[in-house]
Amino acid sequence: MKKIFAVAALALFAACNSNNEPAKVDSMKSPSDSTTAQTMRDINSPYQIMYSSKFEIADPKYAEAVLGLWKDWDNGDLMNSKNSFADTLNFYFADGTMIHASRDSALAIAQAARNKIATSVSRVDAVIAVKSTDKDENWALIWGSEKDTDKKGNMDSTQLQETWRFNKDGKLDQVFQYRMAHKPAKKK
Repeated sequence: MKKIFAVAALALFAACNSNNEPAKVDSMKSPSDSTTAQTMRDINSPYQIMYSSKFEIADPKYAEAVLGLWKDWDNGDLMNSKNSFADTLNFYFADGTMIHASRDSALAIAQAARNKIATSVSRVDAVIAVKSTDKDENWALIWGSEKDTDKKGNMDSTQLQETWRFNKDGKLDQVFQYRMAHKPAKKK
């Protein structure tokens, strides 16, 4: 919703441009492929940036693919997203576990974990697709929460942040997951 508001505000600002310079207004139009590249100045950092600090907004299809995966997790059937994954995957989970496996093996491991959960309900707080321009890699970043109930009725709720990378074929090949457990409010 905030993104829609920001885009609407930008469009209103552009429409109210008192200079009436068509070249500037035309340059603000989105390309027909629904992606917009915007040149940003380099980040002046007191730290060495180990991966990249040169990102631009990428095609929304990458964010939509990750949203579909989250929905398949909630629905309990990860095989619906099988074709979204590359032949080989790297998963870096919040607990420090790392899986480097074939697509079928990785999905079997994930499905076995999901099968231990009776219900899972996700909430998405933010999602964005970005491209590292100096690495030529597409990523989707997603923040949200997950409420799980296991088969014994025990409930668990966590905040999640995941970073998903897409290979040159548009297939998911790597994910980094960060998790924070919800703590119950202290009783007074």
